[in-house]
Amino acid sequence: MIADNIVHFARVLRDAGMAIGPDRVLAALSAVEVVGLDRREDVHAALSAVMLERHEQQPLFDAAFETFWRDPKLLEQMMYLLLPKITGRGELQRAPRANRLAQALSAPKEPQAPNPANQTAKEDVQFDTHFTFSDRERLQKADFESMTTAEYELAKKLAEQLPLPVDAVRRRRHEPAPNAGQGRRIDLRATLQRMARQPQTLAPRYTRPREELPALVVLIDISGSMERYSRLMLHYVHGLMRRALKVHVLTFGTRLTNITRCLKERDPDVALRLADERVQDWKGGTRIASSLQDFNRLWARRLLGANAAVLLVSDGLDRDEHGDLSAAAAQLRRLAHQVVWLNPLLRYEGFEAKASGVRALLPHVDRFLPVHNLASLADLGDALRAPPVAPHTLLH
Repeated sequence: MIADNIVHFARVLRDAGMAIGPDRVLAALSAVEVVGLDRREDVHAALSAVMLERHEQQPLFDAAFETFWRDPKLLEQMMYLLLPKITGRGELQRAPRANRLAQALSAPKEPQAPNPANQTAKEDVQFDTHFTFSDRERLQKADFESMTTAEYELAKKLAEQLPLPVDAVRRRRHEPAPNAGQGRRIDLRATLQRMARQPQTLAPRYTRPREELPALVVLIDISGSMERYSRLMLHYVHGLMRRALKVHVLTFGTRLTNITRCLKERDPDVALRLADERVQDWKGGTRIASSLQDFNRLWARRLLGANAAVLLVSDGLDRDEHGDLSAAAAQLRRLAHQVVWLNPLLRYEGFEAKASGVRALLPHVDRFLPVHNLASLADLGDALRAPPVAPHTLLH
């Protein structure tokens, strides 16, 4: 029946990473009843209208539709006689997310009966296999948007183990040092206190400049076009926070939300679940100007002390008609030690700053770096330590 095929088609889309719930399945059944089964284009348009939630999902949907409903002879007779070709891939050119679609359309493996005696051992072996050197090396340069579901889950685990992007900085305050050495000086007070307790000895005490990791403020764009990058970036930031780095995390789409307390949970799944519950504008629109204005007004003075740097993770596609993005970015630049813009669109060699949001932000950032795979995150520390290149040169 056509209803069974639509339900199965929805499952394929869900396995490929799209949020398809029972409400969309019911809407799809109603839409097909309205347009009828006479023309394939009408069915495609009806299902596309009720199952998609943003334009970025259209290539994946088109590829799934062509692969799932691809028997032309049966289409000529009655569309409800179509049977899904689960193991086939068709002759189509791959869409941007074709590997996820291929995984969703692949035949499911038959489950094996678990053996309680060696279940723990099997789990350990599977875990070690997933973290082999070849997997790590292959995923280093794989784009987050083109990863399969399994690869993306592995990438989230690897992101939490990446090195810190900043080095410790020397402060003016001193701390006790074990012995004399470069940069150390005698602590006269501690030396006299020790001599008062043991007058017969003279053992000088020393201090050295205190070294601390600078604070980071991460502003993450969670709009629909940034979903995969922002999700993995949250896992990366969670790994930084677990290693005692002082990080403040705020998300923005249509509003600004502070989720720092949520990410302090040790378990990444619990931390992301709490963040999901707190953030109300996942995969919504993008209001960068208003969000930066709110940050400057409500959070900047509290979070940007002690030479804190700002990591702005966004594609710069601003749809805010009421805010002044250039003025908000200029004020942020005056308040922060440095502003580093991480943009996944920079992965394209022919990238040009044509969008109005990109052109408004570029003159007010210190560094403009790509963030689209694990290699770009791992090299973030080296990129921050390298001499800065004026980002505004991309405007010409």
